[in-house]
Amino acid sequence: MFECFSIQAPSAALDDALQHKIDNKTKPLGALGTLETLAYQLGRIQGTLHIDVSKPKMIVFAADHGVVAQGVSLFPQEVTPQMVMNFLHGGAAVSVFCAQHNVPLQVVDVGVNATLEDHPLLRKRKVALGSNDFSQEPAMTTQVLSQAIQAGVSEVDTAINDGVNLLMFGEMGIGNTCVSSCMMSALMGIDPLESAGRGTGLDASGVSRKAQVIAASLQRAEAHTGQSVAQWNAQTLAEQVGGFEVLALAGAMLQSAQRKTAFVVDGFICSVALLFAQKVAPNVSEYAIFAHQSNEKAHKLLLAHLNADPILSLDLRLGEGSGAILSYPLIQSAAVFLNTMASFESAGVSDGDNI
Repeated sequence: MFECFSIQAPSAALDDALQHKIDNKTKPLGALGTLETLAYQLGRIQGTLHIDVSKPKMIVFAADHGVVAQGVSLFPQEVTPQMVMNFLHGGAAVSVFCAQHNVPLQVVDVGVNATLEDHPLLRKRKVALGSNDFSQEPAMTTQVLSQAIQAGVSEVDTAINDGVNLLMFGEMGIGNTCVSSCMMSALMGIDPLESAGRGTGLDASGVSRKAQVIAASLQRAEAHTGQSVAQWNAQTLAEQVGGFEVLALAGAMLQSAQRKTAFVVDGFICSVALLFAQKVAPNVSEYAIFAHQSNEKAHKLLLAHLNADPILSLDLRLGEGSGAILSYPLIQSAAVFLNTMASFESAGVSDGDNI
């Protein structure tokens, strides 16, 4: 199912020219810090010395999770469809920030456990009414997994075919921090006590409960598959402990990279989706821009594992793409400085070599 993803690293053909253009702006070397890194990365991805991020799009994938029955979330499952409607009616954080920055918002129902009313901003790609409780049985079948991945692929194809040149991703699903922590433990081989965090606001006993559920779920899955977690391939991992919106995110990231389009990774859950995508095709991370380091405990560990240098650190732990959209003005600034800031030569300013 993952054989269709063959992702090449961005071409190095313009590396020297990009670095020369950045270094010869009217500033000391490296003085614009992360903006220089962003400009260089975007130039490599787009294969140009004049980058364009003027047509962005935010895509939020939503789904429910059977493991919520184990008491791993502070909020009940009915909050998922309620929040989806809040997105659609413009009341959520990601909605107001997208409106602030004039970024189109698309919400995709991959597996919400409710029938949602039609809305211009809603795409219906439901594969099931939530995943199975993976503490008791596999989270999904092979067929449903394939459909979840394809939901992400199709959304990206639609966006890029419409001229989008920067993708931003978010998610919504009560219980998805538990799902993501479980996937992280499986992917990185770490103890659930390291991957489980507060999510929507659990106290210490709630976090401990979440870690216990993750540990028991992984043990159940190892017994079911007859393999240790370390032996699982991407398909087995997803079927056993995945979440529909996390896998749709992974499919979207893989397709973005395959089509040589930069994408912005939001917080913990989106970073886990990238970690999974990286297991499928390691070069996918070359196309990822990391928006922020969240307040979720394991996110710092995960970012270090991904060798990521996020743009922001604002103690966010909301999800839904909120950090990704907040980083967009700085991504725009990276493009503006590369494209329009004067060089030493054009401004008639002496550079360090001539002093």
